[in-house]
Amino acid sequence: MFKLLSPKRVLFCCVLSVCTLGAKAQEFGGNPPSINWRQVNTPAARVIFPNGLDSVGLRVASIISQMNGAVKPTIGTKQKQVNILMQNQTIISNGFVMLAPFKSEFYLTPDQNSFELGSLTWSDQLAIHEFRHVQQYNNFNVGLSKVLHVIFGESGQLLGNEIAVPDWFFEGDAVFNETHVSEQGRGRLPYFFNGFHGLWDANKDYSWMKLRNGSYRDYVPDWYPLGYMMNAYGREKYGPMFWRNVTHDAAAYHNLFYPFEHSVKRYSGLSYPQFRNDALGYFKKQIATPAEKVVGPKYKKNQHFIADNEYPAVVNDSTVIYVKSSYKKIPAFVIRTGNKEKQIRAKDLSLDRHFSYHDGKIVYASYRPDLRWGYRNYNELKVIDVITGEQKKLTSRSKYFSPSFSDDGKTIVAVQVDPSGKSKLHILDAENGRLIAEVPAKNGVFYTYPKFYGSDKIISGIRNPQGKMTVATIDIKTGSIDNLLAYDIAPVGFIAVQKDTVYFTATTGMNDRLYAVSIPDKKLYQLQSDTLKYGIGNYEPSVAGNKLAWVSFSAYGYQLHQADKQSLQWQPVDETYTKRVLSDYNITALKKDSAADLLAKVETQPFKVSKYNKLHNFFNFHSLLPDFEDPNYTLSLSGENVLNTFQSALSGTYNRNEGYKQFGYDAVYGGWFPYVSAGADYTFDRKGYYRGESIYWNEAQIHAGASVPFNFSSGQHSTYLSIGSSAYYNTVNFQSAYRDRFADQSFVYLNNSITFSNSMQQAVQQIYPHLAQAVTLNFKKGVINADNYQFLATGNFYFPGLANSHNFVVALAHQQRSQNTVIDFSNDFPFSRGYTVYNLYKMDKVGVNYHFPIAYPDAGIANFIYFLRIRGNLFFDYTKGQDFYTDGSPYKGNFRSTGMEVFFDTQWFNQAPITFGLRYTHLLDEDLGSHGPNRIELVVPLTIF
Repeated sequence: MFKLLSPKRVLFCCVLSVCTLGAKAQEFGGNPPSINWRQVNTPAARVIFPNGLDSVGLRVASIISQMNGAVKPTIGTKQKQVNILMQNQTIISNGFVMLAPFKSEFYLTPDQNSFELGSLTWSDQLAIHEFRHVQQYNNFNVGLSKVLHVIFGESGQLLGNEIAVPDWFFEGDAVFNETHVSEQGRGRLPYFFNGFHGLWDANKDYSWMKLRNGSYRDYVPDWYPLGYMMNAYGREKYGPMFWRNVTHDAAAYHNLFYPFEHSVKRYSGLSYPQFRNDALGYFKKQIATPAEKVVGPKYKKNQHFIADNEYPAVVNDSTVIYVKSSYKKIPAFVIRTGNKEKQIRAKDLSLDRHFSYHDGKIVYASYRPDLRWGYRNYNELKVIDVITGEQKKLTSRSKYFSPSFSDDGKTIVAVQVDPSGKSKLHILDAENGRLIAEVPAKNGVFYTYPKFYGSDKIISGIRNPQGKMTVATIDIKTGSIDNLLAYDIAPVGFIAVQKDTVYFTATTGMNDRLYAVSIPDKKLYQLQSDTLKYGIGNYEPSVAGNKLAWVSFSAYGYQLHQADKQSLQWQPVDETYTKRVLSDYNITALKKDSAADLLAKVETQPFKVSKYNKLHNFFNFHSLLPDFEDPNYTLSLSGENVLNTFQSALSGTYNRNEGYKQFGYDAVYGGWFPYVSAGADYTFDRKGYYRGESIYWNEAQIHAGASVPFNFSSGQHSTYLSIGSSAYYNTVNFQSAYRDRFADQSFVYLNNSITFSNSMQQAVQQIYPHLAQAVTLNFKKGVINADNYQFLATGNFYFPGLANSHNFVVALAHQQRSQNTVIDFSNDFPFSRGYTVYNLYKMDKVGVNYHFPIAYPDAGIANFIYFLRIRGNLFFDYTKGQDFYTDGSPYKGNFRSTGMEVFFDTQWFNQAPITFGLRYTHLLDEDLGSHGPNRIELVVPLTIF
């Protein structure tokens, strides 16, 4: 934390924090060394992939090569090769491009939900979306952004770009590209627009800043659909070059203040607010028409978000089980009979809310990371007894999705996804998780949401390699597939089966509706009622007895609906179902040039596949980075290789506690089971206390060590343990004023550390988890030519407060060092707030904190700073110190302080999260280093980059 800073310094720190936005997704040393990497090297991209994924790597390289030329003009013609690293060990469906260092990563496991991300082959979808980000960064290196690039490296350009060009443009433009060059894309999927549909239906006219920054009380869609609507409208109204002109001027800072807003006005002739209103209004007229007015519960005026109720499972005509999650409570399984709701059990960490129910049992997939390798994780099946709430683990180190019980409850079917991205159906014993049968996917299809149909068949949603979908029966013994519907580019999913009828959701025009198909004769029906007709999507159907349950979207959370099957209208659907066309929402720009639907025309090219050298561009210095984490203020030249196994930095540091200056080089290699680190540095003006007197010296040191990070996270807890040890060789040269009293020396010491953290899940409005622990132990000990030592132990323990969003936090610390030594180790003891920091022989601290929310303003100033939450903390610190006077007599001192902190959780520039605060401290004891008992400080708990 910083003490009082000048306004310019505070603004500088806040601005630089923007550069963290693109660098949070990757895992250092996340892949085991056994992976052999291959590559396809083209001018536009070096595609790097694990051995065995040659066909995927060639396909991605071919898409990028052909797409790059076709869509370049709409963003610019500059090209710099990007490294694309394809990750196949993770079960997460994701991808990103980062600028510092310039690289991209594709997480290759497809998602089960085709309505959310689409049904295109997942690696194809990643290629057409993520490479658009590459083109953006390549062409935004202009003007002032380029100057920052020259000074600070790639992070400098990132800083310039992300202040000038809003995040909604980056993602909206990429979604437009994926929609433009494919037959599908999120810009044609109703699910993608549900958030704004819900707001408009509820007449929630949020301010622009609230739409951009979100809320702790109300549902606000993220910047992806917002960005798409803005991008699509700009293309439609002003032509394909509009955004190229706007973003190039903005990134170059043709106007120093609000460059993007001025550029929009320059090329549209409209003020920025008017342009925004026109863009959103264009889509509102199509999506939230009076004919589509939602029929649902009546909510009181200004009602905030209530809860998501998802994946209902009908138990009987009066009872339903579902997953409930709100901003105040973590997700949990609940059972509702009539109007009475009871929690069964909190849900473990999971990638989605899906579960299956049968005869008092719940089965679902629980997320668990690998013990060591960050890019390797699992979906393990868990079974819950509804009556007792007891849970048991059915599988270990598995990668299962969408599990479902058989009709007799003795077996479970789940989708197994291999590292190749191919799917299989696994039939498991419901008692012990033993694999009974495996059904491979034929012809490259991908299974979603499988359900049993009798004892020998499975019903599943299926995607083919062209991205088209159907619902089909699969014979468990032979794997043969019998389609119940014709393949179509419109997504289908959320399968439910009762007797000879399959219920499912399918995209129809600008909404997702419920359908039913008769298995014996393949007759198709659309289910209709007032609730079904006017709901915002009909998802996750469940049927038992005479009841059908499903959910639809609203601004207050997913609503659960139930109806008697006899009350529904079963409208026969003819062959026109197979000729559905996804809506373009009247964006004709999607079809106006040769790049439209380009993906269907891409042919895989015979590029050369070769071995990727793990030492390629090993140091890769990319950025000059400031890192301000009190008491250390550092400027470093940072490097990182593409595989993210080696990081190094040349740095200069100023330590506020002791006033020393340090220059050095540090490196860490994370490609083996332990991290291996080494470095060297030289320090000026180190300071220590000897018999009440300050002593100064300079020192040089080299070090090497190893550490092992463990991830024990599972169930409802995230748990981490890191154990490390390093050896340091130091040489000490006392400054001239002290050389007649102290001899220069060299010595070796060990720095041993253990860090442990454990926390349960945390709801949106909870400031901290209700239960969490963070403990650090550090022991430094001289072993050659030195007997000095220092032991530091710190711990923070989090508990629930009087209200759900409150936290009671206890902080403990103990430090003890050698007695009567001139040279001391650096002081990292968390001293009582408000006091001058001392490095005494022995120090013990107890801190008590009570954190609570004060207000949720949901308001901002001039599109510059937005206030999400104001929260307070009442605290009391007590440090007890012991040392020795010059004559050797003992010194004992108490350092007690109390006060209050007020923190502001904010967003700057409508996208950079920053927390800062004010602290009032009253000292209960004398502070020998300053005057007066009262302190007011500006607190910036911020680590930059």
